[in-house]
Amino acid sequence: MDGPKAEKIEQMFDSIAGDYDRLNHLMSLDIDKSWRRRAIRQVVDKDRPQAILDAACGTGDFAIAIAQAANPKTQVTGVDLSENMLAVMKEKVERKGLQQRISTRQGNCESLPWPDDSFDRVTIAFGIRNFEHRELALREFLRVLRPGGRLVILELSVPSNRIIRWLYNLYFTRILPRIGGRISGDKAAYNYLPASVLKFPGRRQWTATMQGCGFKNVRHKAFTLGICRMYTGEKDMGSPTAGQ
Repeated sequence: MDGPKAEKIEQMFDSIAGDYDRLNHLMSLDIDKSWRRRAIRQVVDKDRPQAILDAACGTGDFAIAIAQAANPKTQVTGVDLSENMLAVMKEKVERKGLQQRISTRQGNCESLPWPDDSFDRVTIAFGIRNFEHRELALREFLRVLRPGGRLVILELSVPSNRIIRWLYNLYFTRILPRIGGRISGDKAAYNYLPASVLKFPGRRQWTATMQGCGFKNVRHKAFTLGICRMYTGEKDMGSPTAGQ
């Protein structure tokens, strides 16, 4: 569903697309690559070709890493609101010679343009917090998954340790917006991005939300003292329209 927030998010990411990779490493303290590697274990089955959708794919780091780790016949599709982010992704895909294995499409994850039961896996790294209607997106992910398919979510989070949380909040609310604003020229974007992390539901609430949207076997794993969290959920084998 295209709403006011979706339009603002699209404009914001369009404006920072050229600097996003560098700034994303700043946001994650440059540990995001290791988080993606750990998540890929829940995504890739090297013994067979898969159809994988990377939602809110941004500049393509996760989609590229998935394609490189997967069976050579696996097809990865990236979808994102931002045309400029997708343009950066296409350049990266071409440089790595992965054009035959990775495709892109502009679109809103709250209303995906694919039919039911299209993908073996749906992934989303550091994007779910930006959605206007997260439950709609979760139900769309469930719809396009094949029975037995899996959703894998990576998202930045607030550490549970009080001292670590205080340092984390200081970095996120005071230091990062200044650095991001200077590099990208868009200070508002780097005020919004940390704030969106702090507002995202905690693990118990988000796990319950995934279950409420129809996902089975929902699991959670914290990385790096809870700075990042991985959520996985599966589509029921019993029905092509489970949870709908």
